[in-house]
Amino acid sequence: MTETKSGLIAIVGRPNAGKSTLLNRLVGEKISIVSKKAQTTRHRISGIVTHHDAQFVFVDTPGFQTKHSNALNRAMNRGVTRALVEVDVIIFVVEAGRFDAADETLIGLFPKTRPVILAVNKIDCFEDKTRLFPLLSALSEHYPFSAIVPISASKGTQLANLLDEVRKHLTNEGLLFGEDEITDKSERFLAAEYIREKIFRLTGDELPYAATVEIEKFETERLLRRIHAVIVVDRQAHKGIVIGKAGEMLKRIATEARQDMEKLFGGKVFLEVFVRVRSGWNNDERLLKSLGYE
Repeated sequence: MTETKSGLIAIVGRPNAGKSTLLNRLVGEKISIVSKKAQTTRHRISGIVTHHDAQFVFVDTPGFQTKHSNALNRAMNRGVTRALVEVDVIIFVVEAGRFDAADETLIGLFPKTRPVILAVNKIDCFEDKTRLFPLLSALSEHYPFSAIVPISASKGTQLANLLDEVRKHLTNEGLLFGEDEITDKSERFLAAEYIREKIFRLTGDELPYAATVEIEKFETERLLRRIHAVIVVDRQAHKGIVIGKAGEMLKRIATEARQDMEKLFGGKVFLEVFVRVRSGWNNDERLLKSLGYE
């Protein structure tokens, strides 16, 4: 009988490399929010994939921030560096055809005692796949990677090969989580993230980085969940943007978030969303801890 192996695998990379898309594709559910804007992910989120012979616990991390420094970005960077030493394997996600100083900075943080697998993402953007060969060869010179796997997270290309490479480095005996679990995060956490995703997707470039979400009440009644949430913004002007003309933007944010929640939770959701101004929230260490930032 084959003994089940398990392990923690950090998914790291610079902002917008496709880390959350990769996690969601591997798990088969949207447990990490995604948008086209950089640094959508702010928390460490684990996605759990269980096979007959192995359990993979993938830790999705925020994109490592090198350009801006406030309390929020420092908290996110701490989450990345902590993950690198706590896991068994590191998957380093880079975009095919793009490797710059931000990637080099992250490589400098890798502990020498952890195997690092390079996942070269977005290969679907290359019609002529032979163009990848010189790119992969050049990348191999930057670090002694355990393996280099070209993938497309959005299409699911080569993900089985990626899992095979990770499986080689799993050392823990037995399962770390139940066979039917897909994440270590609560429904309350996921509800806040789904609302935050809609802010990223539906509003302008500046606003999402000045907003966060608090869940003030989360009650379950059989198959109905009653959720009261507050979108916290930095300035009064941001509040007006979130609410929109005649409340239309806030209504759309809430409606689309509720639909995602009902799909994941498997039941009806009654969602109320309000907006509150709290100036300087993203540079207040104590407040950030109360909001769940490390």
